Amino acid sequence: MGLNTLFVAYKPSGIGSNKFLYSLKRKYSDKKAGFSGTLDPFAKGVLLIGFGSHTKLFRFLNKTPKSYRATLWLGAKSDSLDSEMIEDVAILEPLSEEVVLDAVKSLEGELEYEPPIFSAKRINGQRAYDLARAGKEVVLNKINSTIYETKLLHYCHPFVTFEATVSEGTYIRSLGRIIAERLGVKEGSLSALERLNEGQFFYENEKKLDIKKSLNIVQNYYLGDPENIRYGRVLTVEDMKIQDAGTYWLDNGDNISIITIKDDKVKYELGRIPC
Repeated sequence: MGLNTLFVAYKPSGIGSNKFLYSLKRKYSDKKAGFSGTLDPFAKGVLLIGFGSHTKLFRFLNKTPKSYRATLWLGAKSDSLDSEMIEDVAILEPLSEEVVLDAVKSLEGELEYEPPIFSAKRINGQRAYDLARAGKEVVLNKINSTIYETKLLHYCHPFVTFEATVSEGTYIRSLGRIIAERLGVKEGSLSALERLNEGQFFYENEKKLDIKKSLNIVQNYYLGDPENIRYGRVLTVEDMKIQDAGTYWLDNGDNISIITIKDDKVKYELGRIPC
C-alpha cells in the first residue's frame, strides 16, 4: 500500500481505537499512522486511517455529515450511557410504535444537550471520562449539534434501533438518553452503536482513497512558474487564479499542496503531499 496512504477501516466492537490502529500498523508494517474521529470501544464502524504524510490531511477532508445506527435499551441504567457500565434494568410496559417514532423524529433540527460525562471533553485540562472513573463530580457545558435526519428502523421492546445523520462532534449516546426521556422513561442506554460513514467516506475493504476527490476545500490554480511550487518557494497572490481569502488545494500532478490566502499573502499549510 505504500508509506503514504489514506483509507477507511472498519473497527470492530470490543476494542479501542488506539489498539485497533496498532493492529493496522502491524498489518502494514508502518509505525507512522493516525486516525480521525475516535470510536468508543463498544462501538464499531467506519474509522478514517492515514499513514505517513497523509495523517496531516484529516482536517481538510469532507467528513460531515456522519451517520450512525444505534440500538437504545429502554430502562437500562448506565452512567456511560452504553452497555459497558449497566447497573440496573427496569422492566417497562411496551409503548406504541407511533409514540417511539415521534420521539426519534423529534430529534431533527438544532439540538442543545449535555454530552456524556464519560466523554473526551476536557475540564481544566483533564478528560471527563478520567474524572468520572475516579468518582469525581463531572459538570459539562451544554453543546449544540445539528441532527439532519433520523429514522426508526425497528422497535422490539425494550430495544429501539434507529439511524441518525448528524453534524461532527455529536454524541449518539446522548441522543439515546434524550429519546428515552421524551418517551417518559427515566433510564436508557445504548446496547449497540455503529458508524456508517463520515461524510463521503464509507468502508470499502481499506481501498486507498483518491485525495483529490476527498478534500472539503476548493481547488485553486497557480499561474506562475511551476518550479516555485516544486521547490516550496514563496508564492504571490497575483499568481493565483482565485485571490480571495481562504484555504485551497493545488494540483501538482503526482502530489498536492494546501495553501491559505490571508491579508494578500500566500501561506503553505501543507506542501507536496504525495497522491
